[in-house]
Amino acid sequence: MEIRSTTDKDLDVFVDTLHAAFGRFPETPTEGGGGVWWAALEMDRGLLALTADGRPVGTAGAYSFELTLPGEALVPAAGVTAVGVLPSHRRQGVLGAMMRHQLTELRTRGELLSVLLASEAPIYGRFGYGPATYTQRLTVPRRQAAFAPPRSHGTAGAPPTGSDTGSVELLRRAECGEILEEVYDRYRRAQPGALSRPHRWWALGAGQPPVSPAPRYVAVHRDADGVPDGYAGYSVESGTLTVDETIATDDAVFTALARFVLGHDLVTQVVFKHVPPEHPLRWQLADFRAGQVSEDTDWLWVRLLDIPRALTARGWSKDGELVLDVDDPFLGEHDRYLLTVRDGKADCVPTDREPDLSLDVSDLGSVYLGGTAPSTLIRAGHIRAHHPAAAPLADALFRTDRSPHCLHWF
Repeated sequence: MEIRSTTDKDLDVFVDTLHAAFGRFPETPTEGGGGVWWAALEMDRGLLALTADGRPVGTAGAYSFELTLPGEALVPAAGVTAVGVLPSHRRQGVLGAMMRHQLTELRTRGELLSVLLASEAPIYGRFGYGPATYTQRLTVPRRQAAFAPPRSHGTAGAPPTGSDTGSVELLRRAECGEILEEVYDRYRRAQPGALSRPHRWWALGAGQPPVSPAPRYVAVHRDADGVPDGYAGYSVESGTLTVDETIATDDAVFTALARFVLGHDLVTQVVFKHVPPEHPLRWQLADFRAGQVSEDTDWLWVRLLDIPRALTARGWSKDGELVLDVDDPFLGEHDRYLLTVRDGKADCVPTDREPDLSLDVSDLGSVYLGGTAPSTLIRAGHIRAHHPAAAPLADALFRTDRSPHCLHWF
């Protein structure tokens, strides 16, 4: 078997092989090659697995993104995508060979981490990826969509904290592409776990709505000065209003957009497809049980490729020292690091000190963005704490002020 890099000339073979791996047929691109999810593929970052006689049997690709870390640091991240093996060649080592080849290439490029969305949860842990952000679907029956009156605990006559002074305008997706791109970019730079959406994604309509040109109505929120600072793209079918994503620069903007869609006439329920866990919307409703949570699931998986660089890249909110003994069985590596945090910055160097925690590189990926507490993985038997103080110390160090969340599909 041969694994080789792809070029633009390989696009059709790559797309056909990938679709065959999933038993699907490609859609027809719009004029100019856009309007399909693979329009933004970076063919200089793709891989093809070929049999001895040159037949393609597997694919793997990567996008060039920026990932927002705790502390609002932005780092390059490889977004692994389009991974598939033909049914005739599964369980023959093709996937593992492609993953090893890809990780080697990513390190050669100087990438410090890679991310992906896992089609099946058991697959990518063995390659060093761990679930790092989570999302859920929230369904609200229209008849139970009333908001509770705000509770005021401040100065008499003062507006409630987070009250909205802006306005909402209804547009069609085709009318507001530049607004969506600008607002999303502002949002993702402040949201840990968020990925960039390069301009060519928007220009080519690559991905899912609202990036794709699929017909959608868009509620655009503007601040008191008329500047767009949030949006909610939605469609209505069979009495259900489905919000593809709600992008807001603060909680007041999100609330205003939620009020708008929940007040829509002639619908029986409103579905918010991507809501961060512990989002306050359910608490804002007069009937707490009206917010029905479903599809509470993982979203972004993280794989650290350069542990010292990755740990020093993010921001930290508590001082302390932690010795991490990290095993990377897929790449056959085992290293021990001293993580020292002072004044929000970290230093990470090899050490021979006794470890505080022993963990797999996939577990380090899970705790990296602050969306999974180390103590949870200790209780689950994933991470070994070598003394009683290790778990609370690790929790305090990795904890973030803002939970990570990722909306981008790739």
